[in-house]
Amino acid sequence: MPYQPPVREHVFLLREVLQIETYADLPAFADASMDVVEQIIEEAGRFTGEVLAPLNRAGDQEGCTWNPDHTVTTPTGFKAAYAQLVEGGWPALGAEPAYGGQGLPHVVNLSFSEMSSSANMAFSMYPGLTHGAYSAILNGGSDAQKALYLPKLASGQWGGTMNLTEPHCGTDLGLLRTKAVPQGDGSYRITGGKIWISGGEHDMAENIVHLVLARIEGAPEGTRGISLFIVPKFIPDAEGKPGARNSVYCDGLEEKMGIHGNATCVIRHEESTGWLVGEENKGLSLMFVMMNEARIGVGLQGVAQAEAAYQAAATFAKERLQGRSLTGPKNPDGPADPIIVHPDVRRMLMDSRALIEGGRAFLFWTALQGDLAHASPDEAVRQKGADYMALMTPVVKGYLTDKGLQVCSNAVQVHGGSGFTEHFPVSQYMRDVRIALIYEGTNGVQALDLVGRKLAAQGGRAVMSFFAEIDAFVEANGADADLKPFLDGLAGAKAQLQEATMWLMQNGLMNPDNAGAASTDYMHLFGLTALAYMWALIAQAANAKIAAGDTDPFYASKLVVGRYFVERLLPDTGAHLAKLKTGSELMMALPAEAF
Repeated sequence: MPYQPPVREHVFLLREVLQIETYADLPAFADASMDVVEQIIEEAGRFTGEVLAPLNRAGDQEGCTWNPDHTVTTPTGFKAAYAQLVEGGWPALGAEPAYGGQGLPHVVNLSFSEMSSSANMAFSMYPGLTHGAYSAILNGGSDAQKALYLPKLASGQWGGTMNLTEPHCGTDLGLLRTKAVPQGDGSYRITGGKIWISGGEHDMAENIVHLVLARIEGAPEGTRGISLFIVPKFIPDAEGKPGARNSVYCDGLEEKMGIHGNATCVIRHEESTGWLVGEENKGLSLMFVMMNEARIGVGLQGVAQAEAAYQAAATFAKERLQGRSLTGPKNPDGPADPIIVHPDVRRMLMDSRALIEGGRAFLFWTALQGDLAHASPDEAVRQKGADYMALMTPVVKGYLTDKGLQVCSNAVQVHGGSGFTEHFPVSQYMRDVRIALIYEGTNGVQALDLVGRKLAAQGGRAVMSFFAEIDAFVEANGADADLKPFLDGLAGAKAQLQEATMWLMQNGLMNPDNAGAASTDYMHLFGLTALAYMWALIAQAANAKIAAGDTDPFYASKLVVGRYFVERLLPDTGAHLAKLKTGSELMMALPAEAF
C-alpha cells in the first residue's frame, strides 16, 4: 500500500489537542476556522498522496542530472509537479498577505509540509528552502528588496537557497572565505565557492534567489565579520522579471546516500552580483532566522519519514506470513501466521507509533508557540512563545530526527531481508532520513546549543517556564483518575529533567567538557519529557471524546499507544540521567593517538 497522508491525525491534533479555534481572535487565526483548516488538510492529503508520492521512488532511482552548461535537470515528473504546487498556492499558505500569501498560521502550513515530506522528501526540500529564504528577507530586507523578491518567493515562482558551507568549513562559519567587494552603486561582487547547497540549481522555477554569507573586504575576522547577500541566478530587470544571467554557477552535484531527487550543488560565485541584506557584518543573525526555521523543518522530516516507513512496515507485517503465534495459530487456514502476531514485531511497530504520534504533537505544539510569539497581543504570551521556540528548536531537530532514523531502521527490520533490498520502499526512507541528523547543524551541535546557550538564556527563563507549565498541568488534572498514568509518568520525567538541569548548572560551569559529554543524553531526556507532556495532552483530549459518548476506536487506540509510551519508552529517562551524571572524565581520558 502506498503512503497514505494521515489527515485524521492532523485534524485531531489541531482541533482536539491544540484547539486552534480558541485563538480565533488573533490575526493569523482569524481565517483558520477548523472547517477551513480541515478542507485544506484534506486537499493537502490528496495533492501529496496523488501527485508527489508516486514520484518518490522514480526520483530516487533517476536522480538529478548536471549538464555541461551548468544547469540541472530534475527527475522526470518533478517539473510538472512543481507547476501544480505553485498553481495550487501551496507555497503561499503561511506567507504574509501583503506579499501574496494566505497568512495562515505556521502550524497549519506545517501540516502540509509534513505530508509533502512523507510523500517525497527530496521534492519537498525545494519549496521548504524557498520559504526559508522568504523568511530571512522578510526579517532583514529593505522595503525595496521585500517588494521585489517576496511575492515571487511566496508563490514559489522563484526558488530560494542558503549558501553557507564552504569546502574548508561547515558548522564553524567564522572560517568562511567567500568575499564581497562593494561596487559603489549599492551592489557587491561576490567571489567564492560553496558546497552542499540544496536546490542550488534546478529547472523548476524561473529564477533562484541565493542567500549568501560572505565577508566584506576589511571586515573583522570570525563570525563578527559575516554579511548576508541576495544573489539571484538571473538579475531582475526594471520590471522585476528575470533578466541578465548572473555569474553564479553550479559546477557539479554531490553523489549522496539519499534524497537523490534534490539537487545538492557545488556552487561557484565568480564575481557574481549581490546586494546586502540588513547591516554589514550582521549576516549571521539574519541567516539564523532561516536556519532556525530550517531546523524545525528538519525535525519535521524525521517525523515525516518515520510516518511513511511505519505505514510500509505495518502493511508488510499484516501481509507477510511466517511462523506461528506463540499462543496458537491466528491464521489456521493458511501455511503460517502474519508476522504482526509476533510480540517483537509488535514492539517495533508500537515503538514507532508512540514516537511518531507523540513527536508530531511536539512538532505542532512548538509551531503553535511560534505563531503565538508573532500574533498574540499579550506581551507575556509573545515572550513565552519566543522563549519556547528558541529552547525547543534544538530538541525538535535533534531528538525527532534521531527517533526518525530509529523508526526507519525498525521498518527495515520488520521487512527482514526484504527491507535490505530496493524492491521495498523502506530502504529509501532510511537513506533519505539519514541526512536529517546531519544538516542544519548536526545533532551533536544541537545538543551543545541546547545545554550551552538555550538553557542559560535570560537566566534560564524558558526552561523554568516549561517546568512550571508541566507542574501546573499535573496539579490541575490531579483528580482525573483516567489521566493518572500519564500524569505520573510526566511528573517523574520532569523531575529527572529538572535534576539533570541542575547537575549541568553545577558541573558544566566547573568543567565545560562535562556539559559537552552530557549534552546528547540531556537532549534525549528533554525530548522524552516533551513527548510525555504531549501524550498527556493527547490522552486528555481522547478521554474527553470518550466521556462525551464517542465510540470511535480512534480515541481508544490513542490511550493504548500513549500508555505504551509511558510504560515502555519513558523509563529511558532514568538511563539518560544516570549516563549524563557520569561526567566527562572517562570519555576524555584516552589520548588522541589511542583511537
